[in-house]
Amino acid sequence: MDPREATLALLAARAEDATVCPSEVARVVAGEGGAWREAMPQVHAAVDALVDEGAVRLSWKGRPLALRAGPYRIARARSGEDGGGG
Repeated sequence: MDPREATLALLAARAEDATVCPSEVARVVAGEGGAWREAMPQVHAAVDALVDEGAVRLSWKGRPLALRAGPYRIARARSGEDGGGG
């Protein structure tokens, strides 16, 4: 599964206000027993694109992040958000 598809699938499977860790996405991309850390650059790139499209938003410890830097969580964009976070 590609990182974009994995991100959206994980979010769709959770409560509307839930978040996912980028490492969870990487584990899905790498598959069972795969080298998920090697998938992280692809995951970050997919998340950046999804943020730019307004499909997701980023946060850390409950606070919104304008840019992906350091640790972060991924959530669905709220209705009415226009993206452009990057």
